[in-house]
Amino acid sequence: MEPSPATGGSETTRLVSPRDRGGAGGGLRLKSLFTEPSGSLPEDPKPEEMPFHHCHRDPLPQPGLTPERLQAQRQLCAACAVCCVFMAGEVVGGYLAHSLAIMTDAAHLLADVGSMIGSLFSLWLSTRPATRTMTFGWHRSETLGALASVVSLWMVTGILLYLAFIRLLHSDYHIEGGAMLLTASIAVCANLLMAFVLHQAGPPHSHGSRGAEYAPLEEGPGEPLPLGNTSVRAAFVHVLGDLLQSLGVLAASVLIYFKPQYKAADPISTFLFSICALGSTAPTLRDVLRVLMEGSPRSVGFEPVRDTLLSVPGVRATHELHLWSLTLTYHVASAHLAIDSTADPEAVLAEATSQLHSRFGFSSCTLQVEQYQPEMAQCLRCREPPQA
Repeated sequence: MEPSPATGGSETTRLVSPRDRGGAGGGLRLKSLFTEPSGSLPEDPKPEEMPFHHCHRDPLPQPGLTPERLQAQRQLCAACAVCCVFMAGEVVGGYLAHSLAIMTDAAHLLADVGSMIGSLFSLWLSTRPATRTMTFGWHRSETLGALASVVSLWMVTGILLYLAFIRLLHSDYHIEGGAMLLTASIAVCANLLMAFVLHQAGPPHSHGSRGAEYAPLEEGPGEPLPLGNTSVRAAFVHVLGDLLQSLGVLAASVLIYFKPQYKAADPISTFLFSICALGSTAPTLRDVLRVLMEGSPRSVGFEPVRDTLLSVPGVRATHELHLWSLTLTYHVASAHLAIDSTADPEAVLAEATSQLHSRFGFSSCTLQVEQYQPEMAQCLRCREPPQA
């Protein structure tokens, strides 16, 4: 018995014949050997050197913000600083001019500041890794920030609407036309400057005009829309709305400056622009409620996802199909796939996951593969949910 090739300091033996050893003697004998390690023990492979498991489509994300998100962060910081400065100026100018219309415009800028701060905060939180408590990470902070921004805008707008109603009832107020005109002109310039800062040279790649959402991709690998670009684009669209409101306030201030007897244009403008401000929050509120209520992404339909899974070779039926969003750009899917007994589960899992990633841009997919049983057709829990 001779030692087998040693990998460490353990004792290994094997039976050999004299011919194998090439020595004298006709019997078998037991030979033992304690070998000394010839070198240091091999180190365990580092996590980043290990091959990716079949269920992990993308490489491990790098710590910190990507260059694209850093650019978005700089744009949002610059626009937020400009917005804060001119919002403070509008508050002071509106107070000196006794103009509620100016105050309404300042309130809309306050909503912009809240939205940008929420986007910056979510950008920072998105770099934090998932934990055992926050298993999906901190992505939903973006949605909570948007909800806080909407609520704050409603509160301020409600106060301004009440004051405008009181002014129309009593008419015991005076408008400083010169101060109002100057402040409104500065507000227009501020919105033009913010629009310039937030303007992007070209929109991110997408197959549609769905804005801050994933668009279904019919060919090629699907890539998620970056959070930074989404936030900047949303802020840019919001600033364009503010610019239109500022132009309306400027028109009212010109009228009051030259015709002081038409001072009712100020509270009337407050009513009109408050309605516009509240109306502009409707899409945001709808998206926030859809995310918080675990609704399916607006850009992804239940039937197309189901049909895509059923088109995978070997899949006979699907059930427990769930689609939801952590944010507008982070979509999640889970499902049970009932397959034929002859199908390869690993191949079905790989193909189905690839289809969901490439066609619909899901950030996370959890699929369970199981054998198809005829009883599934009558199972209540295996039935598809009804139309909403």
